[in-house]
Amino acid sequence: MTATSPTPAPKAPARRFAVTTRRLALQRGADRPLATTVWAPKGDGPFPLILFSHGLTADPGDYADLLRAWARAGFVVAAPAYPHTSGESGELNILDVLNQPADASYVITEVLARLKGSVDAGRVAAAGHSAGGITTIGMFSNARDKRLIAGVVLAGRQVLASPFAGTKAPLLFVHGQRDKVVGYRDGRAAYDAVPWPKALLSVTQGGHIATGAAFDVVAATTTDFWRWSLYGDATARRRLQADATRGGVATLENELS
Repeated sequence: MTATSPTPAPKAPARRFAVTTRRLALQRGADRPLATTVWAPKGDGPFPLILFSHGLTADPGDYADLLRAWARAGFVVAAPAYPHTSGESGELNILDVLNQPADASYVITEVLARLKGSVDAGRVAAAGHSAGGITTIGMFSNARDKRLIAGVVLAGRQVLASPFAGTKAPLLFVHGQRDKVVGYRDGRAAYDAVPWPKALLSVTQGGHIATGAAFDVVAATTTDFWRWSLYGDATARRRLQADATRGGVATLENELS
């Protein structure tokens, strides 16, 4: 499988799924609890797995609308609460973001083992917002997880000067051009550093978090991207441009082909 020709089987689902939610009490080592919320389609698998990383002082549930949309489209989404950056941790340590790519890879391993039969070990991706976007970039660069075949970076940036490494994997970046937390220029620099197939969804009036019409565009465009990169759905690939620019709230730079 190559990044420009994602696996064609099994066929992308033609229907929307009801979604189930469960919580896994995971822990890496003696001092890194990783309570993980899993949104899963209610249906016959195996489904692709997306590991989602939250932002600073956020919790997985803060992203439930987006993650549930992905699950309804036929993806299992596993979102850990990181031990020193989540809202429920009680102890914020920004530098601990550097340890989160290893946490995320551990969660992938555990979810693949515990949900065997429901998730497909050959179709694994990573996504994240803000500090979670930094975590996701780390999983494709200095802490490369070889199982990842695609990724989505929401309002993220690079913090280590490490090149993207390993097998090519298509990446979709999403960034608000008025983001005052992680500047658009920083997100753009990370995008420019990617040597693989990639796309950049720029929300023209968007800040750090997409809301309203911008949220609908982000949900639709990221779902198209997942359907193409994890199911090989060529129709979803062709929908990207129209969905990304619907309503005139965003633009799309597309280097996926």
